[in-house]
Amino acid sequence: MIQNSEYDYDKMVKKLLSLSEMYESIELSYVGNSVLGRKIPIITMGDENAKRGVLYVSTHHPMENICTSLMIRFIEEYADLIKQGKYAYGINTRVLYKMRRICIVPMLNPDGVEYRLHGIEATNPIKDRIVKYNGGEDFSDWNSNARGVDLNHNYNAYFDEYKMIERDSNITPGKTRYSGEAPESEPEVSALANYIRYNQEKIDGILSFHTQGEEIFFKSRGIEAPKSSFTAKQISKMTGYCVSEAEGLSSYGGLTDWFVKEYNKPSFTVECGKGKNPLSISCQSSIYVRIREMLYTFPILL
Repeated sequence: MIQNSEYDYDKMVKKLLSLSEMYESIELSYVGNSVLGRKIPIITMGDENAKRGVLYVSTHHPMENICTSLMIRFIEEYADLIKQGKYAYGINTRVLYKMRRICIVPMLNPDGVEYRLHGIEATNPIKDRIVKYNGGEDFSDWNSNARGVDLNHNYNAYFDEYKMIERDSNITPGKTRYSGEAPESEPEVSALANYIRYNQEKIDGILSFHTQGEEIFFKSRGIEAPKSSFTAKQISKMTGYCVSEAEGLSSYGGLTDWFVKEYNKPSFTVECGKGKNPLSISCQSSIYVRIREMLYTFPILL
């Protein structure tokens, strides 16, 4: 039964294992490990012979891990529709499964999620340093990975320019915004970037899920990939989210910036829901209703 549920790392892994055992359409594997050695799951749903596909990534930021719940809800629902041979938005889900691969990383930043939900363990080898970065042991507003790097500033897109801004703004390792010592210095980002490099020919586009603001971003410093404007308008109509352009610090080092810049293919940062992060898990159903059509139709829009 699909329910609203907030996921920490162990609960997520248990759920994904259960779903992969329950449904033949769900393949569970891992893109790599986090700083603290947690395996980062990736779900693949699609025929192995499908030559085209898309990638959905969520929870770069621990305060946005309602997106993990949204992805798991989609995985379970899609698998069940495939099993029953049902349609979604006029799409035969069995045909979609055969023709397109949908790959999903439900939680890119498991260590950060554990910090936010459970605090930092006494056995953590860098506890003292991280507690200092955080300004105490209350990690409820922690938005970085295990060593204080904001993963969505760690991709190799205008990285050197951002480092200059960091120095001028005194941005240092901590809760948010720090980009790391070098592009892909963080194993989570490096693992995902390597996965994309290896599978680039089968990835037609990316949806990167965040909260909040009900906005869609798709340009990299004004540069847009082919088909992006059309697709952005379509998913804007489906979701009711407005199409916007990133400004300031948000326009450096993100997954969308890097993928558009590196591969000239569409990528969309989708800011789900409205309010103040972290959004209450009670918002999950209302958000899912808004993005559901996009999740099913994005693979065939590109």
